[in-house]
Amino acid sequence: MKPKIIVIIAFFIITAIVFIGKLYYIQVLNVKYKLSAQNNAFRHVTQYPARGVIFDRNGKLLVYNEASYDLKAIPNRVGEFDTTLLCELLHLTQNEVRQTLRSGRHLPVVIAKQISPKQYAVLQEYLYRFPGFYAEKRTVRKYPESTAAHMLGYVGEVDRSDIDRDSYYRSGDYIGKSGVEKTYEEYLRGEKGVQIYVVDVLNRIQGSYRNGEYDTLAVAGKNITTTLDAELQKYGELLMSNKLGSIVAIEPHTGEILALVSSPSYDPNLFVGQQLSKNYNRVANLPDKPLYNRALKALYPPGSTFKPVSALIALQEEVIDPTTVFVVNGYNTGSHIVKDHIAGAVGLEMSISHSSNAYYCHVFKKILTDKKMGAVDKAYENWKQHLHAFGLGVKLGTDLAYESKGIIYPATYFDKYYGKGRWNHNTIISLAIGQGELGFTPLQIANMTAAIANRGYYFIPHIVKEIDSAKINKLYTVRQNTGIAERHFIPVVSGMEKVVTSGTARIAYHPDLFICGKTGTAQNPHGEDHSIFIAFAPKDDPKIAVVVYVENAGFGSTWAAPIASLMIEKYLTDTISRPLVEVRMINGRLKKEE
Repeated sequence: MKPKIIVIIAFFIITAIVFIGKLYYIQVLNVKYKLSAQNNAFRHVTQYPARGVIFDRNGKLLVYNEASYDLKAIPNRVGEFDTTLLCELLHLTQNEVRQTLRSGRHLPVVIAKQISPKQYAVLQEYLYRFPGFYAEKRTVRKYPESTAAHMLGYVGEVDRSDIDRDSYYRSGDYIGKSGVEKTYEEYLRGEKGVQIYVVDVLNRIQGSYRNGEYDTLAVAGKNITTTLDAELQKYGELLMSNKLGSIVAIEPHTGEILALVSSPSYDPNLFVGQQLSKNYNRVANLPDKPLYNRALKALYPPGSTFKPVSALIALQEEVIDPTTVFVVNGYNTGSHIVKDHIAGAVGLEMSISHSSNAYYCHVFKKILTDKKMGAVDKAYENWKQHLHAFGLGVKLGTDLAYESKGIIYPATYFDKYYGKGRWNHNTIISLAIGQGELGFTPLQIANMTAAIANRGYYFIPHIVKEIDSAKINKLYTVRQNTGIAERHFIPVVSGMEKVVTSGTARIAYHPDLFICGKTGTAQNPHGEDHSIFIAFAPKDDPKIAVVVYVENAGFGSTWAAPIASLMIEKYLTDTISRPLVEVRMINGRLKKEE
């Protein structure tokens, strides 16, 4: 035989051997294909993992799992059954059951979701009377403290976009929708398993296929320890009862969020089980928007709490020094007078302790007319970059979803609004006192306060401390510098101490806590001014930095300052030495009745 013929014959022989071998493997050796072919005799039951539990910084349980069950059916295997009995057991209508069964044929459909253990115990006695139906064990989240709803978030059913984005999910699965549940979903969800059962013609389980040889175990999700102090969080929510606003407390030396209060809030236990959809719609439609996370999303003018940062920028740019004095009696822009609380010669520390508006109008003028900066737009951009360095007007990168960026407009905004070269410091003088075209979140203002407490740096605020004892993302351990020299904080912090000891917030004074603070009253075009207070304590070794916003409440000293001081006292001493102040804050009703 010729060599070419031998090669051709060999090629066909080898090809035939390969095909025969592959067919033998598929039809005889590989059980996976046999399972697929015999699928009508088996039931593949997904084993859903227990979702990771969530603790506060002191080990207090904030979120755990409770058993629940989904009742499923494979429509083309459903035999005759007592529809009335099934509907009575599950509180369904016959029309609902029929429509669900008509929605599929060969694949399982969900008849009822998240059946409670008590309800399932009754159902289980009658399950044999419903051929083609079976129960699948699931879990629902439970919140023993009923607190920190905005921070913890909630779990809901996946939608089409979730399934398209991640192949892990199937229709009917659950996913974190907000808060820690959303941000740390991949850690909390665990890994699914599967059990394969042999079933008879009535769809009754006869046993595991091959003694579970092809089963896979579910892997529980990872447990998370948050930075939250549950007792401080509950206390903050109590103080904000019947009020609109927010409290954010941060540990300055780490950036760990100790409390994050958005008021009004809601009980997170409403968003579990069969009533989730109904409760969600009811809560979402309340006029005060309890689902809206004011701490992360609401944009408020900082008001006079902005003045310490203005002073620090001016000191760094050397347009003032700690001894700079302005003689004030309001500030004349040429078109109107910016009113002031005080008149006469005012120095730097006094400008903070007694919150002089005119002093900071002069400071702003010096910043924007600084000769080394050249044109006003360049000086303004330089000022804006200083604010960004404090984490203002930028997304901080916290590990909670839906953080707002805030508002600081570029110089081109004013060029467009007023005309190129047709605006100056007096045109935008309201920015000098934290009004006008500025809007920051409470989280950003709390972070700014932490940066002042640390004398020039901060760590990105974050809510998770550990994930199953593993260290957190390195991003949250990197020091973020403000670019302000440490020496400039000395007079500013001294002025903030005097705010509490002898200035506008004497109501926040506590002899043993050495609180430094700054009041603010932010103008609100939609009603009464907002009451604001920032503070940290103790002065020389700060353990907590806090901001309080109380909407439509007037002066910062009236509501925000006492609430902030009570939060500080609660955290540092675990006691309250001013019960009358506490009672007045708790019982204060500043929210309109619904």
